[in-house]
Amino acid sequence: QILREMLHVESLSVTTDARIALTGATGGGAGIITVAGTGSISFGRDSSGRTVRAGGWGYAFGDEGGGYDIARKALRAVLKQHEGWGPSTSLHDKMLAATGAGDANQMLHMFYTTEWPRKRVATLAKLVDTEAEAGDEIATSILDQTAEALAMFTNAVRQQLDDPRQVSPIGSVWRSRILTASFQRRMQDFPFVAPLLGPAAGALLEAFALAGRTVNLTNLPESEK
Repeated sequence: QILREMLHVESLSVTTDARIALTGATGGGAGIITVAGTGSISFGRDSSGRTVRAGGWGYAFGDEGGGYDIARKALRAVLKQHEGWGPSTSLHDKMLAATGAGDANQMLHMFYTTEWPRKRVATLAKLVDTEAEAGDEIATSILDQTAEALAMFTNAVRQQLDDPRQVSPIGSVWRSRILTASFQRRMQDFPFVAPLLGPAAGALLEAFALAGRTVNLTNLPESEK
């Protein structure tokens, strides 16, 4: 209602960030995106226009595979070591140093304050990737669990679509070489394709479609992407 008062247009569509990201990634065609940023979601569309989603339930009840969940798993590993009921991990000292906490218990309480909102906690996922690259088994296991969750979301969407064609990764978590490789091993028979365009371009393509116009993206110059 607010947008209709602001925008004097014949047609108006209010949709989700996942939809415009999918449209940008596929150029408006069939396919799936699996988003892994602070949170996570898999969203797909087939050639008939039917859409399916999996995940994206938020940090309290879901978002497996997102940066916040990776950091949460790392914190649990650190707490287990701290209390003597978990294996040793290099994440213990690295996370204490990154947060300035005196011990794991203090770090836990810091994460419940406004000084450490979810997005800031999620940035610690990079530490997990660094330690996994250095050979820490716990960090590597966390990334493997993350890849498994993202593959499960992707396959749940894939199985409900007639012709999903491909999956495109979106979000900072995919910068992890170990995680991406683990995901691709689980999806060997399914094309893993970089997004064609970004979400902003996807919103524009959605607007063109709403207006009944088509856009030819064949041989789109790299400078236009």
